[in-house]
Amino acid sequence: MIVNLSQQHSLVSNWVSEIRNVNIQQDRMRFRRNLERIGEVAAYEISKVLPFEEKEIETPLGTAIHKVLKEQPVLATILRAGLPLHNGLLNFFDQADNAFISAYRKHKKDGSFDISLEYVSCPELEKRVVIISDPMLATGSSLVKTIHYLKDEGHPQEIHIVVAIACTVGIEYVKREEPSVTIWCGDIDDELTAKGYIVPGLGDAGDLAFGHKVQM
Repeated sequence: MIVNLSQQHSLVSNWVSEIRNVNIQQDRMRFRRNLERIGEVAAYEISKVLPFEEKEIETPLGTAIHKVLKEQPVLATILRAGLPLHNGLLNFFDQADNAFISAYRKHKKDGSFDISLEYVSCPELEKRVVIISDPMLATGSSLVKTIHYLKDEGHPQEIHIVVAIACTVGIEYVKREEPSVTIWCGDIDDELTAKGYIVPGLGDAGDLAFGHKVQM
């Protein structure tokens, strides 16, 4: 399933317009906060499809019956760009276990790139709901490699992907490789450049959130 949150005519569309805007992008704190808010809305929407159970809650005056999550999900993010989006998810799933993955493009002189995955820290994943956050789903290579690695660590019950901007090319690749995942997008673009960048996209989310890096 693919969910485009901007199509619901919610505030997500406003926040996506701001993270794309070259003038507003100069405010790093606002950029990070908008990514965080997109993550919060995604968390709320995802919570609607997670399993709940009824539980008796003792109040000062009696007992109330409430539906509560059966289990908190595992929140996984791709460093460093995914951190603001991850924070938004964590604001809502505030008791969740967390996983962190260092996956990035290692560029070659001819313009092509490989996906380098150098660091993973994760909890037990067996039969858990896993939510992976990354601001941009461009080619889909980083996300697919991340999913494969996490599956080697355990066998999640279901996997959700949360991104601010996705490209149709990347969505199609992820769905071919991992057809059971659900993708939640702030918005979807149709064009991908020869170097694997989304158009119109928003630029480099990691640089916009945390400053320019020296490419190694």
